[in-house]
Amino acid sequence: MVRLINISIEPWQIANDDAIRIAISKALSLPADDVTFYRIVRKSVDARSRNIKFNVGVEVFLGEMPSDNQSISFEYKNGSKAEPVIIVGAGPAGLFAALRLLEIGLKPIIFERGKEVSERKRDIASIHRNEGVNPDSNYGFGEGGAGTFSDGKLYTRSKKRGDITRVLERFYFHGAQPEILIDAHPHIGTNVLPRVVCNMRKTILDAGGEIHFNSRVSGLVTSGDEVIGVKLHSGEEVLAKAVILATGHSARDVYQMLRDNGIHLEAKNFAVGVRIEHPQQLIDEIQYKRPVRGKYLPPASYSFVEQVSGRGVYSFCMCPGGMIVPAATSSDELVVNGMSPSARNGKWANSGMVVEIRIEDLKRYSNHREFAGLKFQMEIEKNCYRQANNSQIAPAQRVADFIRNVHSSSLPSTSYHPGIQSSDMHQWLPAEVRQRLQGGLQIIGKKAKGFVSNEAIIVGVESRTSSPIRIPRNETTLEHVKFSGLYPCGEGAGYAGGIVSSAVDGERCAEKIAQKLGFEVLSSSEF
Repeated sequence: MVRLINISIEPWQIANDDAIRIAISKALSLPADDVTFYRIVRKSVDARSRNIKFNVGVEVFLGEMPSDNQSISFEYKNGSKAEPVIIVGAGPAGLFAALRLLEIGLKPIIFERGKEVSERKRDIASIHRNEGVNPDSNYGFGEGGAGTFSDGKLYTRSKKRGDITRVLERFYFHGAQPEILIDAHPHIGTNVLPRVVCNMRKTILDAGGEIHFNSRVSGLVTSGDEVIGVKLHSGEEVLAKAVILATGHSARDVYQMLRDNGIHLEAKNFAVGVRIEHPQQLIDEIQYKRPVRGKYLPPASYSFVEQVSGRGVYSFCMCPGGMIVPAATSSDELVVNGMSPSARNGKWANSGMVVEIRIEDLKRYSNHREFAGLKFQMEIEKNCYRQANNSQIAPAQRVADFIRNVHSSSLPSTSYHPGIQSSDMHQWLPAEVRQRLQGGLQIIGKKAKGFVSNEAIIVGVESRTSSPIRIPRNETTLEHVKFSGLYPCGEGAGYAGGIVSSAVDGERCAEKIAQKLGFEVLSSSEF
């Protein structure tokens, strides 16, 4: 007999087999010897009180052992001579679309403007040394997209758990740690993700797919209201019956190219703000309500959502034990983001702290129509760059000083490698952003004692939370509302908000293309 149960245990018990078996026997009111085998399938920390617990989902085997066919595998067909499908962008949406196409029996051809991981690392190192930004190879562009050198958070607000489980399993199949299959908030880590992405590339190439790096798409090939291929920066045209556009939210030249090609676009809501950084030990004390975390508890995280003057103020992409990184994709802007290694063992914790921006907030940019949010985003990034004296040395301010509009005469050490310089954020952040940030932080400080202090700093500017533009599509076919054969996909199209949701969207687009081409396809959500 196999039973699925939930148990609640002390932190020290999570690594103790005997303690887990005793907890199982108590939950089932059975002798511990009746438990022949158990498997943890879900795990989360409950830190709502001082008596911290692990909530654990367990698959329990009574009087039998599990079968040996529990290994996770995927079958990728040889697509070398199959019908080609073009994919623009090798981020999570593009890679997962390619893998799904190969499962079905189609040939993915990926065009990626940036470089493969090993070469991309050198360009990223140059940004950290404040030696300039390669506009085609940086934290946003290149193999794996923005996700490759990120924390690798693998959770989403989506309720389609079938899709999510399959995404996690595909990551595990390609080298991610097994813990991602059971943790409530799984993450891979910036030190592991590049290897996983390289393994995905190998799978695609071994199965007959193609990946072309340093190949920027500069236009679309159309026939009437149908997209039949792409134009490369080199001048070459490549044709196919379907094009998946998975370029990420930072490919601003792609939006311009689409508008020039008559592709309808829409403005959408987004958010901008700053990165906030604390000593990780301080966050542990606040969240766990104890001076020392202990070896069994993970570095603490947090999530805050408040309303200030009718707009959301919230934490975004929280990175325990992580670092702030320079995420600009052009040489004349300054953008910051956060990431963590798999162990999350750094000295600092950071998170985006951002303010909701709605379309009606952008009236002074109304002459830019659907590009209004994009122009606002670009303006604040260039302004931040000028505040940094035209460098990647980011403007920063102690949090308590920021709330009081007081200059920070000194700054603490930081994880941000290019360096920081003191800046009075209230003098250059847009007033509607600054005032709501100050109000939101004051509310958070009352709920989480110690969060607002001069031990913490804010670093500008966090502006790439999501795309300010949506490429509208038919939600039945997933094709563009006007042009058939074009499948806007992932974050850059405005239909995802992170690695997992982008991966799910990539798989969905692949399935819709296959169905249009006459393949019988079982949706990934039905596996």
